[in-house]
Amino acid sequence: MEQVKLLGFWYSPFSHRVEWALKIKGVKYEYIEEDRNNKSSLLLQSNPIHKKIPVLIHNGKPICESMVIVEYIDETFEGPSILPKDPYDRALARFWAKFLDDKVVTMVNTFLRKGEEKEVCEMLKVLDNELKDKKLFVGDKFGFADMAANFVGLWLGIFQEASGIVLVTSEKFPNFCAWRDEYVNCSQVKEYLPPRNDELLAFFQGRVRTYAAASVSTLK
Repeated sequence: MEQVKLLGFWYSPFSHRVEWALKIKGVKYEYIEEDRNNKSSLLLQSNPIHKKIPVLIHNGKPICESMVIVEYIDETFEGPSILPKDPYDRALARFWAKFLDDKVVTMVNTFLRKGEEKEVCEMLKVLDNELKDKKLFVGDKFGFADMAANFVGLWLGIFQEASGIVLVTSEKFPNFCAWRDEYVNCSQVKEYLPPRNDELLAFFQGRVRTYAAASVSTLK
């Protein structure tokens, strides 16, 4: 009998990507909630290099990095395909997934530490151009790149609200905002995203306050 475990954080877009893939494939798994301030020995042993979630443990073998895990799930388990079958579309999906992942740290730093707004706005311009009249990143089937877009689809708005820094407006980025609204309300997406509730917002408001306090203390 196959054993599948997922180590994650309830508030992490990266954990949710992996849960999403597992549910699409119909894979039964054990979810283990980690404590970011007191990481378990299982997490440290499973990801000794980065010591980060998510980690998928399949029959005792750990796999790290959210989109690497998603691709592993797609290749390993039966069920609907996540990556496109066409080689060109598959390459495009990987390109956009990497583009989105490469920008996540910059976006988070903008809201927590401030100072990188220009780079984030440039990224949003790229997405605004790409998503004109499009509901999906590649083809007509929800898949790999759209799953990677969960941060900009949901968490970006939560970070904006938590920090008070508003970079995304329909006036500046109409195509991106139209895509985002379609994205979070799409049945294929809504089922797999956490509710945008007070608990999720309060968590990130706390993160913003923590970083603000740390910044003030370093200036004293």
